[in-house]
Amino acid sequence: MQVAQLSIASVALPVVETDGLTSTLEIENMNLRPLPTSSFRSGKKILMDYSTMVLNCTKKLSIREGKSVHGNLIRNHVEPDMHLYNCLIGMYAKFGLMPHAREMFDSMPRRDVVSWNSLFSGYVAECRGDEAIALFCNMVESGIQPNEFALATGLKACALCFEAGMGELLHAHALKRGFLADMVVGCALVDLYSKCGEMKHAESVFWRMSHHNSISWNALLSGYAQLGNAERVLDLFQQLTEEEIKWSKFILSSVLKVCACMRNIREGKSIHALLIKTGINLDGFLQSCLLDVYAKCGLVEDAHKIFARIPVHDVVSWSAMITCFAQHGYGHEAFQSFCDMRKTNIMPNQFTLASIISSITDIVDDKIQAASIHGYVIKVGLDLENIVGNALVQMYMKFDAVQEGCRVFDLMVCHDTISWNALLSGFQSSNSCLEGLNIFIKMLLEDIKPNKYSFVSVLRSCTNLLGAKHGEQVHTQVIKHGLEEDCFVGTALIDLYAKYGFLVKARQVFDRMLERDVFTWTVIITGYAHNDEGEQALRCFQLMQREGINANQYTLASCLNACSSNSALGNGHQFHSWIIKSGLLSDIYVSSSLVDMYSKCGCMEEAETLFHDLDAKDVVAWNTLICSYSQHGLGKKALGAFKDMLEEGLRPDEVTFLGILSACNHVGLIKEGKRYFESMNQVYGINPTMEHLACMVGILGRAGNLDEVKSFIERMSLTPDALIWEAVLGACRMHGNVELGEEAAEKLFEIDPLRDSTYILLSNIYAAAGKWSDVVKVRQMMSDRGVKKEPGCSWIEIDGRVHIFVPHDASHVHAKEIYAKLDELNKELSLAGYVPDTKLALHNVNDDEKKESLLYHSERLALAYGLICTNSPKIIRIFKNLRICGDCHNAMKFISSITKREIDCSKLILRAISKNLHGTSQKQKLSSKQVCLGIKRSAEPKALTGASDALMQVAFIGIKPVLYEVTLEMRCLISELVWLKRAMNFSSYKDQFQKD
Repeated sequence: MQVAQLSIASVALPVVETDGLTSTLEIENMNLRPLPTSSFRSGKKILMDYSTMVLNCTKKLSIREGKSVHGNLIRNHVEPDMHLYNCLIGMYAKFGLMPHAREMFDSMPRRDVVSWNSLFSGYVAECRGDEAIALFCNMVESGIQPNEFALATGLKACALCFEAGMGELLHAHALKRGFLADMVVGCALVDLYSKCGEMKHAESVFWRMSHHNSISWNALLSGYAQLGNAERVLDLFQQLTEEEIKWSKFILSSVLKVCACMRNIREGKSIHALLIKTGINLDGFLQSCLLDVYAKCGLVEDAHKIFARIPVHDVVSWSAMITCFAQHGYGHEAFQSFCDMRKTNIMPNQFTLASIISSITDIVDDKIQAASIHGYVIKVGLDLENIVGNALVQMYMKFDAVQEGCRVFDLMVCHDTISWNALLSGFQSSNSCLEGLNIFIKMLLEDIKPNKYSFVSVLRSCTNLLGAKHGEQVHTQVIKHGLEEDCFVGTALIDLYAKYGFLVKARQVFDRMLERDVFTWTVIITGYAHNDEGEQALRCFQLMQREGINANQYTLASCLNACSSNSALGNGHQFHSWIIKSGLLSDIYVSSSLVDMYSKCGCMEEAETLFHDLDAKDVVAWNTLICSYSQHGLGKKALGAFKDMLEEGLRPDEVTFLGILSACNHVGLIKEGKRYFESMNQVYGINPTMEHLACMVGILGRAGNLDEVKSFIERMSLTPDALIWEAVLGACRMHGNVELGEEAAEKLFEIDPLRDSTYILLSNIYAAAGKWSDVVKVRQMMSDRGVKKEPGCSWIEIDGRVHIFVPHDASHVHAKEIYAKLDELNKELSLAGYVPDTKLALHNVNDDEKKESLLYHSERLALAYGLICTNSPKIIRIFKNLRICGDCHNAMKFISSITKREIDCSKLILRAISKNLHGTSQKQKLSSKQVCLGIKRSAEPKALTGASDALMQVAFIGIKPVLYEVTLEMRCLISELVWLKRAMNFSSYKDQFQKD
């Protein structure tokens, strides 16, 4: 070895320029320990001094001084020995200068295990596990056996790459060399298996270790925490507290992380109390972990108290507090915290910005203000971060700035599932649903695996698109990805099928779900209620209660809607009591549903009382009252309520004008109806829908202005649909216009040839005009096309039992008493001045037979039975599947006056507009809900076969059903029973009955 004599008194040392960070330095400015100046020093001593100097630079983390020593060594032509080489490799590896470390390693004439270990330790520190494993293999191939430190480093490299297989080989080598007793190797093995998810192996190694330290405990706890096995983490922590081991902040952070993920505030508070009790120093790191626990458990005030106690805030604690505010709806507090953080000169990271962007929608009102935060993101250079880009896309979509959101999405470097979900969230309105489906397809083509939120978004698009075919295709993808049983996805599927009327499929999805929350139950109940399946909706509510799920305001509103559709006042009363007990009566959504329920059940006084007792009335509440007045034919009250609404400063919407136009129709206010119709667009900027146009046709048609009706239809901006032409047909039926009625019927036959109401109205027009041959033709046309008229029937509930009647029904067990009561009433009606209106009996028979047919309609039979079985002052409530006969309506007014009883004859399924059936006197109050012209059920479900006997038991023997309302299935059974009864000879049966 050639060693030069060194004089370090004041020698300028040329430093090797390797990274541009150093320059020529003088040694006295470096604070290095001077080398001995004796000329008789040995070369070994000089190398030892150089090694010491390199080690001191490494300890002091001074790469500049270390490079200066290295430059001095080169300038003086000193040839390093093995130890000095290892020190230099270790120094460069320590500072992350792996190219320099590798250059030194490659220049070594020979290497030992320390040389190898120094190099791949640097690669492990730089998270370059693959290169470290390759070096480890090269070391073994070169014949150098790894020691315990090299094995531990190799295991760390395997943990970085999740190479459990390679780790098992090193495990075997450690077992062979007897290194398992070494603490460092044991901890490395536990950490490897934990990170690879092999917790069984991790625990096996852990419990075989002779003793444990905080590192081994932390490795094991972290493994279970990463797998989400919170119970095991807490169990192990309990065992740890029993050992005399000082807890490290990393162990405590793992346990607190589990508590935060579990939202287990009880355990979180227990650990917090334990930390205070044991006197552990709560530094900023641990306090940030505690803050995260309280934040994720929703205790915002407690989280802020923890934040305030942190002595020095870093970006992590600021981000945790801002995220806490943002996730719990404290947008203004989140933004204020963000401003306070900037005042401390702490730069936000991507997590801080993602949280503040997420909360920006609660702070600003439009996208222009929101764009300012986007500008700040670009200014700090974090706009390319994936998490920030996702938040920006979501922000723009919430402001309906779809183009800006798409632009941000396109500028993102890479897209993950969250990115696509954020983009999908902006395409759920009716105008962009198809584009949402296309985006979902692109997502699948790019091999991005959708999660439950992806499917929820695309299912909402399908629901708003009104395309069942698309929804079924998405359903297949849901099954393929194994998410059908997920609560969120299942609820979206139920909503999709329910809105299409596919209740069987909706129920199948519902029954397959493993977990059902209140939202799932609400969706299925709402689906049944909106599809006229009130009984099933109430059955679901009963099942929901049995499962211990508490109803919310939306659930109760849907149940009240079910009661409204079935006119189930008794169940409505029960829900009213439930709402009062639950303290939800003040909720505007629930109270509006109660008003609607009482009004549709004919109880307008109760509806008015509830409305006036409301503390706050919004547009929905006013719409409910206005439409209720309109449905009951109280047009003047509806218009008065509309004026009161405007005086309250509320702006009407489409539903408001639907009720107002309906009220004008009932009262016959043509000029007012036209004025309100024109004000929709001119004053309030509301474009009339087909329903509004149908109401205007009804207003003009009821007044007999059929020429103006034709002119109005020709000027319409929308193409007339079935609703318009059916309104025209109803007006023609009212005024006997055969020519226009035929034209309207032809249009309806083109649109929907199976609509039974078209044939019935046209037949009635012909019958009123005396064209009996044309009546026969229409009836024959119905038969040829397989169209069946919905059979008329009425039923009444007495003591919880349903009794069903058809015209001229003589099969009831109390038929004798019923007909006797009717004969008594008919005599009193004649004395009171009642005369049957034979014009309403549209049959080609003489007047006596017409009178006979009118006297024994199903609603009169039900009324007679109600008078027999109930006493005053109980209201007699009769339900009917068709609208009440005009003559029966007139007769019931007289009967109400004669018997001093309040009568409510209601059609089962209500529509948007109804006829005024109220008597003039309060004592003679007669309420009815009835279908107006042109608004009627489009099709009747086919009758079920083989069920007549069971229905006879329910209807006539009096077996109490589970619920009293008549469901879709019962209506089908009723249809079958009516047709069977019509096949009997009622007249002969009645004659024999009267003889007896």
